[in-house]
Amino acid sequence: MPKVFLSPSTQEWNEYATSGNEELYMNLLADRIEPYLRSCGISFVRNDPDRNVTGAIADSNAGSYDVHLALHSNAAPPDLSGRLRGIDIYFAPKSNLSEKLANIIANNLKSIYPLPDKVRAVPTYSLGEVLRTKAVAVLCELGYHDNYADEAWLKNNLENIARNITASLCDYFGIPFVPAGAVRWGTVTTNGSNLNIRSYPSLSGTIIGSMPDGASVMINGETNGWYVVNYNGITGYSSSSFITI
Repeated sequence: MPKVFLSPSTQEWNEYATSGNEELYMNLLADRIEPYLRSCGISFVRNDPDRNVTGAIADSNAGSYDVHLALHSNAAPPDLSGRLRGIDIYFAPKSNLSEKLANIIANNLKSIYPLPDKVRAVPTYSLGEVLRTKAVAVLCELGYHDNYADEAWLKNNLENIARNITASLCDYFGIPFVPAGAVRWGTVTTNGSNLNIRSYPSLSGTIIGSMPDGASVMINGETNGWYVVNYNGITGYSSSSFITI
C-alpha cells in the first residue's frame, strides 16, 4: 500500500495577512489530511517541526516513501505584496510521475478554489523538497497568505482542501477515496480459516497479508463491501463479510 512523507511548512516567520503564520496553518491542514490518509489505506510519516527543510529532505530520504508531499502557502514579492492570488503545485521537470501528480492535484483543486484559472502545475528548478528527494515529490503553494482573500479562503477551507488533496493522492495511486471516519475495531470471523489482506478492494487485488480467525483488527475505512484494515503493521483491504465490528 502507498506510503507518504507529509511535510507541512516549518516557516513560522511567514506571517499571514491578519493573524497566524504559514507553519501554523500548514500543520492545521496536515492534521486534517491525516484522517483521510488513514481511511484510504495510505500510510504516512510526518516531518519533524523542529527541523528545517534540509532535515525534512534527509528524513524523507532515510525512509522508503512513494510520495513526498510538501504543504506551503505563498507570499508575493515586496512590490506586489497583497496583490497576487493563485495556487502553484511545483513538480520536478525531469520526473514524469512528479508532473503527473502535480497536474492531478492542480486539476482537482480547481473545483474548490474561487479562481480556477489561477491554479496551475509548475516546474521548479530550485526547490530542494521537490528536486532532492528520492520519493516522487510535489510542493503545494496553496494561495498567497499576504492576500486577504486567499488567506480567508485557506483558513475557511482547511477540511475541503485536505479532502481534495487526499482524493488526488488516491487518483495518483489508483485506489478508491474513502471518506474519513472514526477508527473502529473488529474481529475476524471465518470459522477457522485465514482472512486475506489485499492491495485493492477486489478479489483480483494482490494478497499482501492475512489474519487468523479471531484476530482483532483495526478498521480505518469502508468501501463497497471492503474494510480498510491495519493488522500487524500491514495496511490493506479485507472483505467486510468476515469481520464483525
